[in-house]
Amino acid sequence: MIALRDSLETDFVSRVREFFSPTGLLAKARNFEYRPEQQAMAVAVAHALEEERHLVIEAGTGVGKSIAYLVPAILHALEQGKKAIVSTHTINLQEQLIDKDIPILRKVLPVEFEAALVKGRGNYLCPRRLERAQQQAAGLFTTSEQAELARLSAWANTTVDGSLSDLGVEPDPKVWAQVCSEEHICTKKGCGARCFYQRARIMADAAHVIVINHTLLFILLGGVEEQENRESGYLFPNDFIIFDEAHTLEQVASRQTGIAVPQYGLKATIQRLYNAKTRKGLFTITRDAAGVTLAAGLADDVDAFFRAIEERTDFRKGREVRIRQSDYVPDTISARLAGLELRIVEVVRRTEDEFLKAELQELARRISEARLAIVTFLEQSAEGRVYWIERTGKVAQFLCLNAAPIDVAPVLRRMIFRAGCCSVMTSATLAVGRADLAYFRRRIGAEEAEALQLGSPFDFRAQMKLFVVQKMPDPRHAAYGEALAKWVSHFVTETEGRAFVLFTSYRAMQQLADEMQPFFAKQAMNLLVQGRGMPRGKLLDQFRTTPRSVLFGTDSFWMGVDVPGDALSSVIITRLPFAVPDHPLIEAKLELIEERGGDAFTEYSLPEAILKLRQGVGRLIRTKGDRGIVVILDNRIVTKPYGRAFLKALPECPVKII
Repeated sequence: MIALRDSLETDFVSRVREFFSPTGLLAKARNFEYRPEQQAMAVAVAHALEEERHLVIEAGTGVGKSIAYLVPAILHALEQGKKAIVSTHTINLQEQLIDKDIPILRKVLPVEFEAALVKGRGNYLCPRRLERAQQQAAGLFTTSEQAELARLSAWANTTVDGSLSDLGVEPDPKVWAQVCSEEHICTKKGCGARCFYQRARIMADAAHVIVINHTLLFILLGGVEEQENRESGYLFPNDFIIFDEAHTLEQVASRQTGIAVPQYGLKATIQRLYNAKTRKGLFTITRDAAGVTLAAGLADDVDAFFRAIEERTDFRKGREVRIRQSDYVPDTISARLAGLELRIVEVVRRTEDEFLKAELQELARRISEARLAIVTFLEQSAEGRVYWIERTGKVAQFLCLNAAPIDVAPVLRRMIFRAGCCSVMTSATLAVGRADLAYFRRRIGAEEAEALQLGSPFDFRAQMKLFVVQKMPDPRHAAYGEALAKWVSHFVTETEGRAFVLFTSYRAMQQLADEMQPFFAKQAMNLLVQGRGMPRGKLLDQFRTTPRSVLFGTDSFWMGVDVPGDALSSVIITRLPFAVPDHPLIEAKLELIEERGGDAFTEYSLPEAILKLRQGVGRLIRTKGDRGIVVILDNRIVTKPYGRAFLKALPECPVKII
């Protein structure tokens, strides 16, 4: 079938194949190296785009995935008058695409094209809203907030793109909420091209390639019905989507297609109308006494409602608690919220200021959404969903009501994998075994999509060694901590630091870091620990630039982290990364599998752990020149029958059992 297709390939596919050949245009790029896997991926993407099919590709580390999909995507978009949407999970990959890969292709491709990075509205300053905020500052802001407004005003005169990434110090959220771009307020007609968001939108509309993140993409996609009612495309009438880092898609889609009612966000929305502490807000501007009274009381009612939830909820086992019964607490809030909506409608009716009307209507819309979500949560009326309460905030001082679909596959099947549309899913880790993409496709509803698995051009037999410590005590045993410290000490000494130590438990990581601090000090090694005040990006920068560094990390360091070269020579896995079924969403997924007559361990827990282990191991070898060791300090990989599945999924390399 593939051979026949190749022999009859179209002019477009042939041009893509030639571009990646040893004598093609890409060969003119600096440091070019012909990779048959990269060429095969580009050809497969070209076929899918031309035939408007859905495609799932696993391409190993070092294939050069981004260039492989960008070239056919750019050419197809230009030649067919389409728009290529490239969606990623991490900021790192977005920056790589915009700052490195796309500039390379601008020099090499024989065509001119435009590319744009798309951020959410809330990232941009709206000059029109800023002017209004300055005019109404006395009625909206306290003295310190007015000083912050002045700082933002000065920055607005010097910033290039008007986005948060261009602002050195994070703004006061209350002030920023009053000056950033918001739907229905910051409009093309009202704000024009002087607005930073509208300018970014004009660039996105004109671009052939749009780079976006998964979360924002799902916000813009809207619901299932919205997508099914579209005649063509996803966001634009004639577009296609390439999902890079597609292994995170199920997790993001579950969150974004559910509901969330944050206590802090709801209260902040109400206080934009009137804040009893500062005596400021839009109802002050409109001089609506009834609105002031209503909003002031409602902010307290919100706190009382969430306090009742907190008093009933047992958070001793963690930050997330699943709620299985309807009417968990009395609904003391939705009727009051409805009353506030009606008050806003009344104020809007007698307000002549169109800009002020838009501000009020936007707040009314948000309050309405929150009210409906609270009712849905308390009634548990949405089928096939799991409901839970979560502690949020820097010191877990707020609560958030959540609901998400347990099985997101039917949702994505209708939203993404529609007939007449084209999407490409790619990642270095989608397969559970060495030749099996069925698990990933089933989880996201892409059973009908074509699947392709491509290996890595790296020589793992020569570049990597795997060590497994066979006689590790059980973590519940008193000797476990001592053994863990012993083996971490041994291996970081072997590589003179330059190690990632990856944990599945935040508490276990912090405990071992405290115990081993004297050891690292004595060895003159720089210990970096996630969660101790330093942002993830700065931790990585310090790890890369400081000799003899050892980084202790949890979840976010298992994936999306790139440290090529000598800075990283060892990845130590402390435990096989089985997801603890204490998160309500994971627990509900396991229950659903059991209800359908399946085995939750083999159908979900094991494959998810294999994928995550592959991600963690994948941090080590990032270029052809990299060398290093992977250490697994969990003997289940050699003592349990399922351990073979883990070993089989890892790159073929020398294995030493200690």
